[in-house]
Amino acid sequence: MNFDAFSIHVPASTANLGPGFDSVGLALNRYLSVHVQPASEWKTFFFGEELESLNDEEQNLIVQAAQFTANTYDKVLPACRLEVESGFPLSKGMGSSASAIVAGIELADCLLDLQLSKKEKSVLACSLEKHPDNVIPAIYGGLTISFYNGKDVETVHVPDVAVEMIVAIPDEVLHTKESRKSLPNLLPFNKAVEASAISNVLVAALIKNDWEKAADMMKRDLFHEPFRTKNMPFYHELKEKAISLGAYGASISGSGPSIVFFTPHQKAAAITEQLAYLYPDYSFETVFPDRKGTVVNKSLSAAAL
Repeated sequence: MNFDAFSIHVPASTANLGPGFDSVGLALNRYLSVHVQPASEWKTFFFGEELESLNDEEQNLIVQAAQFTANTYDKVLPACRLEVESGFPLSKGMGSSASAIVAGIELADCLLDLQLSKKEKSVLACSLEKHPDNVIPAIYGGLTISFYNGKDVETVHVPDVAVEMIVAIPDEVLHTKESRKSLPNLLPFNKAVEASAISNVLVAALIKNDWEKAADMMKRDLFHEPFRTKNMPFYHELKEKAISLGAYGASISGSGPSIVFFTPHQKAAAITEQLAYLYPDYSFETVFPDRKGTVVNKSLSAAAL
């Protein structure tokens, strides 16, 4: 099968935003790019320091997600040469596995002309990722609040988000599976009710772009941050320092170990500079919401860029 070369660009994401556990996510303007060309056999080449270690993998997550999508619709994928580069790190809480899954689904959709809706892509992505908070914003862009029960997905999409962000990225990696081991199996009923109410107010504040109230709810989270922050040095100190410098607040980005700070308009760059000076053990980046989600276009290969 012959086709014209194309590229898929999938945004990074920050998930949970405190009490929006396994539900709320926000797309970021850092991207996983997959450049696709026809080939006689499957080959994937990873570019950049972050991804080069993946070149030894026989079948990566992008290809697995593409094959899963093809199998779901009883289709056969044509062989491709994939060239992959990423503007954000792996296993640091910025949705790297989610972006790879979404890229694979988009790859199959394009190659097989499935014409899948965003909701259909969301169901496939959640089936692989098992929770919606990273994959859904990677598909839609903007802010998403989603429900997934193993079969159905429901999403509220808020495309326009009025906030700037700073991501503090430590050297160490933390896989989601490992991070989840620190979480309790059960919450007492009264605690679950309180935690749910906090999450409800968070979502309402986010939809109204009331980031001061949203940040207040983030620090009240009972679902996961009290358990995960125990293994994150400087988390509380960094958050308080960022707030003193003008940030609204902060939360663990996804399952960590990165931290995301939410700031008013045109404040992020100055706060980033000061935090980077005070905490040299972290890498700080100013980021913004991505509003488009996954984008497909014709492009040169990564090697030719």
